[in-house]
Amino acid sequence: MRLRQVALVARDCEPVVEDLCTVLGLEVCYHDPDVGVFGLRNALLPVGPDAFLEVVAPVRADTAAGRRLARLGGPGGYMVIVQTDDLHAARARVATLGVRIVWEIALEDAATIHLHPSDVGGALLSIDAMSPPGSWRWAGPAWQRHVRTELTRELLGVTLAVRDPAAVATRWAGVLGCAAETTRDGQRAITLAPGTLRFVPCPAEEPERLAGITLRVADPSRVHARARDRGLPAHTHGVRIAGVDFDLVA
Repeated sequence: MRLRQVALVARDCEPVVEDLCTVLGLEVCYHDPDVGVFGLRNALLPVGPDAFLEVVAPVRADTAAGRRLARLGGPGGYMVIVQTDDLHAARARVATLGVRIVWEIALEDAATIHLHPSDVGGALLSIDAMSPPGSWRWAGPAWQRHVRTELTRELLGVTLAVRDPAAVATRWAGVLGCAAETTRDGQRAITLAPGTLRFVPCPAEEPERLAGITLRVADPSRVHARARDRGLPAHTHGVRIAGVDFDLVA
């Protein structure tokens, strides 16, 4: 299992995409027309050599993304996509655990199952398989031309803020066929190959959510400066874009 893509949700894609491109030095590679089946429009941006950020926005009423926006009260984290080389085994684990599949598709070069966020906790989780494994159908036919690593080098992980981090980490670990561990600072985490999923406590007054994305960057100070120039919040470890904390590792 590896972390391959993370999606944000917003009322409008363009302002968030502009922030990501300007602050993180990324470039849009694709707008996938097939997300229209979910009542969405989107933009895909490569992160590092072969991972991705996605921004989705609802274009009709009563969508899962729209309901997530309402719960969050604004833009925020939406979806985690991991890649597997054995989707059949993943399906078996999901069935055993009683986790609902809310959408699935099998194509010649890609297959995916989307899992109900209420059954896994924290975010919509998708498990995908690609043929060949290095491809990524969802990013379009020419995404490699849009890879920019001058500033942002690698997608390292995500942070999920949930009521019961230990229980949710155990649930995700069961679904993914991985082990949940306790880090040195006492957090629950799952280590993928590559990518790390972290589970932290969520205040009672806030919704459970995908709260953070960790990136390796060439120079965190440049990212901070770009964020300040755009009037975006910056903190000791990173910046905030579209309601999500981007934690920066040099």
